[in-house]
Amino acid sequence: MTRPLAVGIAGLGTVGAGVVRLLRENASLIAMRAGRPIDVVAVSARDRARDRGVSVAGLRWVDDPLSLATDPSIDVVVELIGGANGPARALVEATLDAGKPVVTANKALIAEAGDALAARMDGAGGNIRFEAAVGGGIPVIKALREGLAANRIDNLAGIFNGTCNYILTRMRAEKLDFASVLADAQAQGYAEADPSFDIDGIDTAHKLAILAAIAFGRQIDFGAVHVEGIRCVSALDIAFAEELGYRIKLLGIARATDAGIETRVHPAMVPLTSPLAAVDGVNNAVVIQGDPVGRIVLQGRGAGAGPTASAVVADLIDLARGRTTPMLGVATKSLENLPSVPISSHRGAYFLRLMVVDLPGVIADVTAVLRDHGVSLESMLQHGRSPGEAVPVVLVTHETHEAAMAAAIGRLAALESVQEPPAMIRIETA
Repeated sequence: MTRPLAVGIAGLGTVGAGVVRLLRENASLIAMRAGRPIDVVAVSARDRARDRGVSVAGLRWVDDPLSLATDPSIDVVVELIGGANGPARALVEATLDAGKPVVTANKALIAEAGDALAARMDGAGGNIRFEAAVGGGIPVIKALREGLAANRIDNLAGIFNGTCNYILTRMRAEKLDFASVLADAQAQGYAEADPSFDIDGIDTAHKLAILAAIAFGRQIDFGAVHVEGIRCVSALDIAFAEELGYRIKLLGIARATDAGIETRVHPAMVPLTSPLAAVDGVNNAVVIQGDPVGRIVLQGRGAGAGPTASAVVADLIDLARGRTTPMLGVATKSLENLPSVPISSHRGAYFLRLMVVDLPGVIADVTAVLRDHGVSLESMLQHGRSPGEAVPVVLVTHETHEAAMAAAIGRLAALESVQEPPAMIRIETA
């Protein structure tokens, strides 16, 4: 049999240990599909004594992960350290400079430094694979880059963060507020002690920037992604959404328009008929619209040792087979410099919740503001009466411009009868 593919792994956390375990437990199957065995020969991590649930006996331990890049006995380096800079970036750059392939699950690194890494790869002859960076075990990068290579991608929308989806699912199912579900998610390990990376939408934005580059054949533009998180989503909004036939999800959306590429991350109301509406818990999903293929839906576990290790090993199998694909699907010099469309140019329907004093004339004042900004209403909800006290009023608009909606909300917030900042959620049909 052909010589084994020798792998060095930097980072032995949940995913790194999962890769070691998967390569051992499915060794014969992997060797058959790779055309040769894939063996971990060296590892690097901070704490040798830590119990990782998998034996590291027989593996060479390296204190400096950068030495993996230049070790002649190692064919491929797997970077699972994490972070857009620091040791992770240094290791990936050193591996590419050495002309070796690197496999990573590091979405922050690819999203923020992908163009620089691609140029480095072109110059030194290395290769970078990153299926595990988006969607965990869902092969969305391979689908876009290879399976749908003959298609023009019109748009994609997905749930890319399991922590946010878990929180929103529990808020809906158990009628709980955001703060209590977040605290419980942290206690159970579903959310980090500092959850901002997830709940403020940054993690989803990293992933969306990567997918948009591959889908539309352009350079990665993380800075152009409009980002909003889920901190302001209330149990009241979720209840009204259900009544209106929607569910609230944190979506990453990329769309090709005549003006350029629109990339945005924010809470959105999706109709109950949408495949994304039924994606609950920590699961991820993405809906891709291509021509001529039509609509493709991919769904599965978006994180964790097993799913992410599955994606890492899939990249290793491709490398063992000698399969090569440009980092973003086309040669770096062929990437288009497509303009990014700002969120202010977005056009769509909106859910708007106001807490207003229940007095005569208040609704007339509200509708007058919307009329002045060219925003027309599709429906309105108000349950019961509570004269002189604050009550929720929900308005659903017809399709309108984001800029007009933002201006109207500014004026509504200034009305004396409006008791708290208006809650606005975009409505999507994905």
